[in-house]
Amino acid sequence: MKNNSSIKRIGVLTSGGDAPGMNAAIRAVVRGSVFHGVEVDGIFQGYAGLISGDFKRLNERSVARILGRGGTILKSSRCVDFMSTEGRKKAFEQIVKNQVDALIAIGGNGSLTGAHLLYEEFGIPVMGIPGSIDNDLFGTDHCIGFDTATNNVVDAVDKIRDTANSHNRLFFVEVMGRRSGFIALKSGIATGAIAIILPEDEMSVEELVETLQRSESSGKTSSIVIVAEGSKSGGAYARAQAVTKKYTQYETRVSILGHLQRGGAPSCYDRVIASRMGLGAVEGLLEGKKDCMVGIINDKEVYTPLEVSIAKSNFPNRDELRIARVLSI
Repeated sequence: MKNNSSIKRIGVLTSGGDAPGMNAAIRAVVRGSVFHGVEVDGIFQGYAGLISGDFKRLNERSVARILGRGGTILKSSRCVDFMSTEGRKKAFEQIVKNQVDALIAIGGNGSLTGAHLLYEEFGIPVMGIPGSIDNDLFGTDHCIGFDTATNNVVDAVDKIRDTANSHNRLFFVEVMGRRSGFIALKSGIATGAIAIILPEDEMSVEELVETLQRSESSGKTSSIVIVAEGSKSGGAYARAQAVTKKYTQYETRVSILGHLQRGGAPSCYDRVIASRMGLGAVEGLLEGKKDCMVGIINDKEVYTPLEVSIAKSNFPNRDELRIARVLSI
C-alpha cells in the first residue's frame, strides 16, 4: 500500500480500563505507521494526557519488547474533564499544537465515545481499537484482552475447584465484565460450572436451588457457580446468601476474582488480534476511513462507524448458554 494520505503524524492513546494486548496494539500502530512513512506521537495517561499535552514521539525501537507485556506502556486514566465540551476543546488545541493529523484510541465503550465526540465536534480523523476484557463492543467478534481474561479466570477457578472438591463446598465465583456476561459464560463452560449467572439471562434463586438439588441427587459433592459482576440481582455475595437460606446441604464460600483477571501477559490470540487491529487502524486512516472502529469478524478486518459500535452491544451466544446448562448435570 502506497501512502498518498495527507496524514503525516498519528497520535495514539489508551484509555479506560487496561486490557492485556494493548501494548501489542500500540506496537502495531507505531511500527505500521513508521512502515508507511508516518510519524507517531504516544499520548500518555489517556484523554487526561491529551488535554495536558503529554505527547512523546515514538519510533520502531520505542516499542521493542512490549509485545508480551500486560497493561499499557502509555498508561491509562478516566478523565472527567474530557467529558465536557471545554475539556475536549483543550484536547483539540493540543492536537493542533502538536501537529497531529489523526488520532487512534484504544479502549472500551467510553473511550471510543470520546474519540467519536472529537470527530463530531472538531473534525479530527479518529479510529478506535476495541480494547476491553468485557468483550461488549459491537463490530468485532473479540475485543483485545477478552481471551486473556477468560484464561485467567479458568486458571483461578481450576484451583478453587481443588478446594471445593476437598471440602464438599459450593463456591460462588464472581468475575468481571460490568454489564456483559461474556467472561462468565465462556469461563463457566470451560470450568464446568454448575450454573452461570449473566446480566443478559438471569437465573432465579429457585432455579439455582433446583439445579443444585438435581446435581446432588446424581452424586455431585461440590459445585462452582460463576456470577457476572453486573448481575441484576446482586453479585456473588448476594447470590450466596440467598441460596444459603433455601439450601444448606453445602458449605458455601465466595471468591471475588477482581483485577487479577486483566493482569499478566496477553495470550497468543490477544497478541495476534491486537497486532492485526493496530495495523488495520493505521492503514484504515491512510485509506481515508475515519470515525470508525476496526474489528475482526469471521477472521476478516472490518470497519464499523463509531456511532454504531458505541450504541450497540455484543450479546453472549444463547446456544452456548444452553450448552452450559445441558453439560452441568
